Amino acid sequence: MASDGTDVPQGMENFIVGIIGMGDMGKMYARRLSAAGWRVMACDKEEQYESLREEFASRNNVQILRNGHLVSRASDYIIYSVEAAAIDRVVAEYGPSTKLGAIVGGQTSCKDPEIKAFEDHLPADVDIISCHSLHGPRVDTTGQPLVIIQHRDSKGSLEKVKSVLKCLRSTIVYLTAHQHDRITADTQAVTHAAFLSMGKAWHSMRQFPWESARYVGGIENVKINLTLRIYSQKWHVYAGLAILNPEARKQINQYAKSVTELYKLMLGGHLDELRARVLSAKEKVFGKEHEPKWADKPLLKDEVLDQFSLGAAPADRKPLPNNHLSLLAMVDCWSALGTVPYDHMICSTPLFRLWLGVTEHLFRDPERLDEALRIAVEDNTFRSDDLEFTFAARGWAECVRLGHFETWKERFVETQKFFEPRFPGAIEVGNAMVKAVLESTRN
Repeated sequence: MASDGTDVPQGMENFIVGIIGMGDMGKMYARRLSAAGWRVMACDKEEQYESLREEFASRNNVQILRNGHLVSRASDYIIYSVEAAAIDRVVAEYGPSTKLGAIVGGQTSCKDPEIKAFEDHLPADVDIISCHSLHGPRVDTTGQPLVIIQHRDSKGSLEKVKSVLKCLRSTIVYLTAHQHDRITADTQAVTHAAFLSMGKAWHSMRQFPWESARYVGGIENVKINLTLRIYSQKWHVYAGLAILNPEARKQINQYAKSVTELYKLMLGGHLDELRARVLSAKEKVFGKEHEPKWADKPLLKDEVLDQFSLGAAPADRKPLPNNHLSLLAMVDCWSALGTVPYDHMICSTPLFRLWLGVTEHLFRDPERLDEALRIAVEDNTFRSDDLEFTFAARGWAECVRLGHFETWKERFVETQKFFEPRFPGAIEVGNAMVKAVLESTRN
């Protein structure tokens, strides 16, 4: 270590980290790296120059520059933290200015197009070491998965990148670009589709779900809090992963298909067929009764989840039973795709761990699962909710299949505006829930 007590090793005191793209993740990286003693040069769109200078004025080792040309020509490790849909255009513009012998990487959620952009537009003397923090900007990075992709390394650049990123205290996972995209499709794409569909359904019904007895209790708290957490983010965070990743397209389409087919069984009153299909999917995903794939200890506990409600349960009545179509469809989807969710826990996001946890929570309890299946056929209380949810799931799948970023943006922003007045409280509760759940799963 250098003698000043920072995380900067001896011999790298003059090493400069460049960040092109100062959205939420770019800013988080700039703050964390500069706090650890690294010199950071960063930029965003030129119209953001003055506001960024003001925002980072108190950080002596963060220098805001006007554009990516200036960042690229001066930095030793350049991180492109831009939208996945924009990576090719941005690298084409600034890549030729990259400093001789520098290292370049990206923070996008879809790596195949990112790596292609680097190969197409960067000088041959530049090494390519990409990364991806598998969590949002408000999550504590400690112990979270950090993917590193050593794509082109002619001079030991990997060790330099590890030295820079060490201050995040994350768990490093080494993957290829293709492995990364397959795993993120498995762990993120369908998870996001489920929450996006729930939000769109509630919006279509002009319903804040926590204000009624329909959505009360541990599983419902996760559904509501994580849906609002996703809709409080920028639309492009989820669009790029879904639309640009071919594996994700396949999975989102299957989720919509599972939702539709299960809903038709519910509508038709086919309880035996519904039960047989769901139990078959349970066995494929979670294992047989005497050979379960889940651990002895559940991922989530009721007492942890029950603390984090946005609304209060009515004192004079119990929460209404729910058929949990979104969870039944998730397991049916995993079964159809041959996905075993536990295989990718090392690369899982906090959202995925929570979603898998509530899904497992339903399927671990035979009585709870059987009640959900019975309610699905015999009780019409959630029938209109489920109809809107089915429409929403199919709508997102069609948007992804057609590759329409603008349609995705319009659908997302319209629902975001509906929930926006409730974001401040929801984000606070959601953050506390994620923190509590992550701490309980570590213990």
